This record gives sequence, structure tokens and C-alpha cells, in this order.
Amino acid sequence: MSWHDDSDADDIDERRLIGVRGSAAGWQLARRALGYAGLSVGVIGLAIGAVVAVNVVGLAAKPTGFEAPLANGTRVALPPIVSPTEQAEPDAGESDPTTAPADRAEVTDPTGSTITPMPEVESDWMSRVADATQIPMRALSAYALAHVSIAEEAPECGVDWATIAAIGRIESGHGSHGGTGLDEHGYPQPAIVGRALDGDGVATIRDTDGGLLDGDATWDRAVGPMQFIPSTWARWGADGNGDGSADPNQIDDAALAAARYLCASGPMTSAEGWRAAVYSYNHDNDYVDKVARAAAEYAVTPGT
Repeated sequence: MSWHDDSDADDIDERRLIGVRGSAAGWQLARRALGYAGLSVGVIGLAIGAVVAVNVVGLAAKPTGFEAPLANGTRVALPPIVSPTEQAEPDAGESDPTTAPADRAEVTDPTGSTITPMPEVESDWMSRVADATQIPMRALSAYALAHVSIAEEAPECGVDWATIAAIGRIESGHGSHGGTGLDEHGYPQPAIVGRALDGDGVATIRDTDGGLLDGDATWDRAVGPMQFIPSTWARWGADGNGDGSADPNQIDDAALAAARYLCASGPMTSAEGWRAAVYSYNHDNDYVDKVARAAAEYAVTPGT
């Protein structure tokens, strides 16, 4: 209401009151004042009731409140691992046990590359956590080993397997998007390739790899279980399984690359640092909230 409108209203009220005499005028004023007071109390009561109702109902549905849960950062313990030498045991009847590790030292992946033996996560831990989180064993192994590797490379970073797994869950359902699944070597079958980044509701990113990784020579597409864009992979690609090559379609490589990419934003040991790192992965606060919820869920897994 404008000041001019307010003045007109006052004039009208004044003219009406002039026509009211003696005690009648006083009674009318008192009654009007009481009416205004009652209305104010009613409005305030309704407002308080609404606030109480929203909080009671809201907290019943979401006990942690309305903000996205904070990430647990370094409170998630390092997964227990078994070294390559501990993995290799001599076959029954071998006269020289020292030859067993050499016999088993080389494994060939689908591309024909030789894989150097890597540490493995203890089987009891894997079984327990996989059962509790419903993360496929092959994907969980990649997330856990990425945690182990990055803890050695950048101990100040603080990224953990729970955060890496949360991103894997949001990006591709741990390599299961569209009915795919990870094979024993960590490759989605069939490959996971995102939509063309042609500017239609998505970012505009023209081809940067000649279609080598995503099969599209016109536009870039996100590829693999962690959904790396070819231009990003060109900078952050990693060899997580020790086969001498970096492939965004391979879950060990992709998980380690994701960990390194996150750590490039700075330490993730505070809520602010954690959110900044995940935001750098995908510039969307709703995305950060989704990853935060998933990471918090994994972080409280019994036995971790």
C-alpha cells in the first residue's frame, strides 16, 4: 500500500468517528482496538503453529534436518589390504615356493596389456562392506584401492573410499547404468557412454579426442563408470590396475583418476573443503547434496 492510500484511509476513519458521540464513540474505538489485537494474536498463533508443524513433521521425516548431511572425510578408515606377495601362495607339491609369485606375476587384461600385481583388499572386509552397502564387489575393490593409493600419494587430501563410491553410485550406479555390469577385469559390459554434449540442455563441448574414447567425432560425451569427459581424462587419466595404460572405461583407472581430480581442489578434511572438491567434479549443488548423502550412508557402514 502506498503512503497516499494510507492517508486516504485515515481521513475516512476520522470522518466516521466525528459522527459518533460520547461513550458510543469510545466503545467503538475500544471494540476496534480489541478486534485488531485479537486478529494480531490469531495471526501470530497461526504462524507459530505453522513453524512448529513444519519442524515436527519435517524432523520426523528427516531427523538430520533440512540441510544436506556433511561428509565424514578422513573419519572413514583406510581399508585393510593384502600385498601381492601375501596373495601368492605356492601350489601344493611345489618344491621351491619362491617360484610361485613369479609364475603368477603376470595377468593379461582384455586389451592384451600385462597387469602388474596390485594390492588387494582383505576378503573379509570386502564381503562385509559389500553386503552392508550393496556395492558390487568389483566396484568396491576399485574404490577401496583408490583410497589406499591416494592416501600414499596425497595424505593431506583426505578423500576416502566412501566419497569415491558415492560418486560412482550417482554417476553410473557403480557401473550398472542402463543394464550394464562390470566384468571381472573392471570393464562395463556394454560400455557406458553419456549423451552428446551438444548444448541441448547440457554443456556444449565439441569433440576433443577424435571420437577415440566416446565414439563421437562431433561432440564429447562422458564415458565409463565415473563418467569422465575425454578432455578431462586427457589431463587426469590414471592407471589404477597397473596394466600400463589409463582407460576411463576401466573401474580401477577411473576411481583413482576421480580421487586425484577431487584432491586437486585442496584438502577434503572439512565440510567446506569436501563440498568444494565434489562441486569441482560437477558444478551443481544438488549433485553435491546427493553425493553427500550417499557418502554419509557409506561412512557409517558397520565394520569399516
